[in-house]
Amino acid sequence: MRHAGSLRTAVLSGLLATTVMLGGCSSAGEDAETTSTGDFETVTIDSALGRAVITDKPERIVTLGMGSAETAIALGTVPVGVEEYPWGSDESGYLPWMYDAITESGEALPEQFTGGTELNIEAILALEPDLILAPWSGITQQQFDSLNGFAPVVAYEEQPWTITWEEQISVIGKAMGEEGKAAQEIAEINSRFADAAAAHPEYRDVTFSYIYNTGPGTLGVFLAEEQRVAMVRALGLEIDPVVYTLDETEGTDSAVIGLENANLLNDSDLIFTFYSDPQNRSDTESQPAYNLIPAIGRGSVVAPTNQSFVTGSSIINPLTVPWALERYVPMIDDAVARL
Repeated sequence: MRHAGSLRTAVLSGLLATTVMLGGCSSAGEDAETTSTGDFETVTIDSALGRAVITDKPERIVTLGMGSAETAIALGTVPVGVEEYPWGSDESGYLPWMYDAITESGEALPEQFTGGTELNIEAILALEPDLILAPWSGITQQQFDSLNGFAPVVAYEEQPWTITWEEQISVIGKAMGEEGKAAQEIAEINSRFADAAAAHPEYRDVTFSYIYNTGPGTLGVFLAEEQRVAMVRALGLEIDPVVYTLDETEGTDSAVIGLENANLLNDSDLIFTFYSDPQNRSDTESQPAYNLIPAIGRGSVVAPTNQSFVTGSSIINPLTVPWALERYVPMIDDAVARL
């Protein structure tokens, strides 16, 4: 769904490249240095694409990719511009959890611009940003170079669309001069997950795989640290050990195995997935090999159809987690009941 432009491409390309990543959070994955300049500590953050030097506390933030806008809002600054997400937005034209948080704060909604391979550089520059956050994105070297000369750009450490949720929150906190708040938000998210897992002990020892497709005959499996997988794991379910044996397809945080290898998922108690549209769902579910996956055959499947929910459950940050959990748990309960 959205690994490259709209959330749809990241969810489909890595989501589906839609999507998702648990790990340490020392310098949020990027090498960072700080020096003092008045009330703000100058921050230097190195990424795979280049260096961002932030000399003043950011006030006009623009975000690319997934999850950065929500974290910036939670840390106290509503971005002036965000990459548009037509696949996951609701009737407001914005991602619903973002819209709710901004309107409740009384702040102005950010401008939206085309992202991905068609990234609107001119629209971004017109917003006069003093910081561009893109740690979980598909920003290219050319796009980075075009933007970094006007405002510091925080990109990904190694590969596009690959970062743990803790690292993302931490590096954004570092860039914004809000490391303490970032640590608090990480602790709050972990507390929410722990409470949800404790309330559902029946999830323990239930294994799952999180899969996606890009059309008939295709099959991809998101890896253990991908953020949508991390959210399910945080609720107490166990990822199918077979996932740890799969080789990553570069830039997707997943392994593309093909439907001919669907038998690798035979020991998954539950299957989590999503579909790009009703036709994609019909085409996928009509394939005999797909239905031979035991969890699929018995209906132990969590396959939401609401695009906003698919998006929200694919990103772990301070705004999506409370929004997604209250909707996720009933779906998981239903799938577990079919075991």
